Amino acid sequence: MNSKFSSPSGKFSIVIGKPLALIGDDIDTDRIIPARFLKSVSFDHLGQAVFADDRKNLNGNHPFDLEKNQGASILVVNSNFGCGSSREHAPQALLRWGIRAIIGESFAEIFYGNCIAIGIPCFTLSKELIKNIQNETNQDNCLFEIDIKESTLKYGSVKLNLEIKNSSKQMFLSGEWDATSTLLANINYIEKKFDELPYTKFNKSLN
Repeated sequence: MNSKFSSPSGKFSIVIGKPLALIGDDIDTDRIIPARFLKSVSFDHLGQAVFADDRKNLNGNHPFDLEKNQGASILVVNSNFGCGSSREHAPQALLRWGIRAIIGESFAEIFYGNCIAIGIPCFTLSKELIKNIQNETNQDNCLFEIDIKESTLKYGSVKLNLEIKNSSKQMFLSGEWDATSTLLANINYIEKKFDELPYTKFNKSLN
């Protein structure tokens, strides 16, 4: 787990980080973040609870607990990752643990959308290539570089073409995925529109 959380913001095109392999199909959102943690009033402490039950059952041998994976930021998964309930807490927990990008065989649609909305790009590769790169994560000092614009993954002498929805790619390259920053950047337009609305003028006249 990354000790200091830093939320992504604005446009970006490169993600560089240590990979972490999580092997298994159909890993659902209830496993990513168990339901009892949905009572949290904020997402701030969800990182430490990610895969809480799986990690407890494996008694320190879960990939998210292994010393070699601490500080990892690129998650490599198998098929239908993030299936199950639509809870947005699942990608929020991964983000706060330190995950900045996910490469997998396939993703549940709602989970995918929730990831994009908070700045986690999700890429797909074939089953065979996923298996190959999951094996590569066992190597010491392995570092992945993802180029969103070119849709490529590079590590060592290897370069692979990744798949990502073009609409998602453009959101990261333009920064449009970041709704908060987009709103702040257009605050003058928002205030102008607010002043033009007849019912806000009426409310002002009452003050």
